[in-house]
Amino acid sequence: MAVDRLERVNSLLRRVIAENMHHVMQGDTVAPGLFTVTEVACGKDLRDATVKVSVFGDDTVKELGLQHLRHHARQFQEAINREVRLKFVPRLTFQLDRSLEKGDAVLAILDQLDIPAGPADK
Repeated sequence: MAVDRLERVNSLLRRVIAENMHHVMQGDTVAPGLFTVTEVACGKDLRDATVKVSVFGDDTVKELGLQHLRHHARQFQEAINREVRLKFVPRLTFQLDRSLEKGDAVLAILDQLDIPAGPADK
């Protein structure tokens, strides 16, 4: 399978999961607005997909949110089956993506550095 097709499938699955987040997670103790689907990575055979999500909140909210996503994985697969025409609906595995937190930490460190203004900043 071409890499180009795999990237399109990943992007499509990311969109479908994100769009169905409010519907699937409706009524849960963790609000669906706290989640951001950052990446979906399908295997080459399209049987498995890893969904990376960023969760807004402290560590307990993140773990609870991840548990809720794992609990609702089948409902997300059903939404994919309804909206996307694939031979196989991939089995979803949810993982916490901490890259946004790391980026914020780097920005905070850069803000703390005392860098003198250069000629372009004057």
